[in-house]
Amino acid sequence: MISKNDTLDQRYHVPSLVRALQIFEFLASEPESLGISEISTRLSLPKNSVFRILTTLADYGYLNREPVQKRYVLSRKLLALGYAAIDEANLVERSLGPMRNLRDVTQESVLIGTLSNHRGVVLEQLPSPQPIKVMVEIGHSFPLHSAAPGKAILAYLEETHRKAIVDSITFEKLTNRTITKKSDYYKELALVARQGFALDQGEEVDEIHCIAAPIFNRRCEPIASIWVTGPKTRLTKNRFPKVRSAVMEQAQVISKRLGWDTVAPAIT
Repeated sequence: MISKNDTLDQRYHVPSLVRALQIFEFLASEPESLGISEISTRLSLPKNSVFRILTTLADYGYLNREPVQKRYVLSRKLLALGYAAIDEANLVERSLGPMRNLRDVTQESVLIGTLSNHRGVVLEQLPSPQPIKVMVEIGHSFPLHSAAPGKAILAYLEETHRKAIVDSITFEKLTNRTITKKSDYYKELALVARQGFALDQGEEVDEIHCIAAPIFNRRCEPIASIWVTGPKTRLTKNRFPKVRSAVMEQAQVISKRLGWDTVAPAIT
């Protein structure tokens, strides 16, 4: 995150822009919406300055503002800038057909997401037709160590980039199944790279299972992942083989639409 202590030449910095970027990065790292007071306290910024910045960003559509509680969260307009940053502006558009196919085959919720500020972020979702389903907000961020989509991307990242991200993870224990050691996490990533998919069996939320596969661009870089998620009572281990095959198949369909035409390298 941007810090006042960074060894940068600050003579040419615009203070209000620096504060806005600090707020962007902070909101991107938090899974829930936040209020003015909390943002001001956590970032050690003047409350009136935070208020003006948040109001401006919300008025221009880069933040969503909850009218009653006056809390803020990143908007889909900001996510659109993220599409350009990962060099695949049409990622969501090209994913919708495969996502629908996967949702129809599995009857579970299907999502795609990417990395953002050393966390994962949801770009799009198609909810399950079942009355009981897993749903999140578009733009929802999630920890990488406990989520299958995070593992699916990290397993295929270039080694230096992967190490920088893994070194930033705190490995917070979320459930009894959460990976809490860096060495175990690296073993998990190596397994994901060998098999081509990632699992979350109640590692982030006890009652939820998830199966994910990476999406590659034309340079064979993992830019996103697609995953199926549902209650563990329905997305059982007996269903894993069929569901993971469907997830991997649709991940390849999307990747080929983005220009990918080779086999992803496995990490060691």
